Amino acid sequence: MSRFRGQPALTTGRLFIGLMSGTSLDGADGVLVRLHTPCGVPSESGNVRTAANALKDVEQAPTVEVLATAALPMPAELRRELLALNQSGADELHRAALASQALMRLYAETVQALLDQAQQPATAIAAIGAHGQTVRHRPELGFTLQLNAPALLAELTGIDVVADFRSRDVAAGGQGAPLVPPFHAAVFASPAPRAVLNLGGIANLTLLTPGEPPRGFDTGPANVLLDLWCQRHTGRPYDKDGQWAAGGQVQPALLEHLLAEEPWLVLPPPKSTGRDLFNAAWLDERLQNYEGAAKLAPQDIQATLQRFTARTVADALEATAPATHDVLVCGGGARNAGLMRELAICLQRPVSPTDSAGVPAQWVEAMAFAWLAQAFLDRIPAGVPGVTGARGPRVLGALYPA
Repeated sequence: MSRFRGQPALTTGRLFIGLMSGTSLDGADGVLVRLHTPCGVPSESGNVRTAANALKDVEQAPTVEVLATAALPMPAELRRELLALNQSGADELHRAALASQALMRLYAETVQALLDQAQQPATAIAAIGAHGQTVRHRPELGFTLQLNAPALLAELTGIDVVADFRSRDVAAGGQGAPLVPPFHAAVFASPAPRAVLNLGGIANLTLLTPGEPPRGFDTGPANVLLDLWCQRHTGRPYDKDGQWAAGGQVQPALLEHLLAEEPWLVLPPPKSTGRDLFNAAWLDERLQNYEGAAKLAPQDIQATLQRFTARTVADALEATAPATHDVLVCGGGARNAGLMRELAICLQRPVSPTDSAGVPAQWVEAMAFAWLAQAFLDRIPAGVPGVTGARGPRVLGALYPA
């Protein structure tokens, strides 16, 4: 068990499970937490709280107790199908429905592992926050699509499920992403300006300035291109610790070519992205348009892609929050020593995993979805217009009772 913000253990509070399978598709992460945030305190009027009040609640330093964690690997066949469903294909509605069911069975196994580890019955859990698997994200067209079957998950686990966190924000004109900045503000606030960087398949920044609401946006690819290139040339799903990239040399001209050839990178926030943009076709097209790419060793391209991730983060931070004192990193990329070194080089400020702040990097996103489930139950608008660009704060999610 671990607690954050230095508060003593409490026996009050509600139990929530957060589930996350990210863009990298390496598996399902789950946490079982006891939350003691002011989200559970109803307003005197009984009305939905304003965004300002919700953010004020966030600043009151909630306690989060982690009672159990579990990470189950993504079955290879399911991973291949989810990757394929990121693009149009034959009979994709049928395939998507079956993939959603398979993902829920993986989620249900994760939930059972958490309950067994914490020795808690399903009836003790207030709700599961289940994000599902994003396969299309086109907020500029008014939609985002996460493969999910929350009714099935509720049936398999006997626990209420809160899902579909993005679509209400998109309906209100927002990006529907990133969703985690309010949670980052709850657990990582600092007396000095700080950024929290999530490195999944896509990278996103949360900017925390004392006395101000959190800001946040996607910066571009994190692991998605690195994993793709590594798998193509080594057969391994990812470049562990950046060891393969370490055998190559960053190619400055190629780096500048990649930066210059993508107009999305210089768009101002709010903005979000995904595999719809940064994918194999994106990379292959830019390599084909770069004279001399065919002569480069695959490891040189990997090293350059690693620097590309770090540069896009650094450029975004300098453009939006140059006074940032330090950067905390979560997500799978926090375990890539090579990528962390590149970030330190490009960011020129202290960079460390969120573990240094007492929150293991692997579990931050799953914890965020437990927190979002609580916000939904308490009718607190977790969508932050300053992050997503929505017309106003919205309660995010939909309930699927057990």
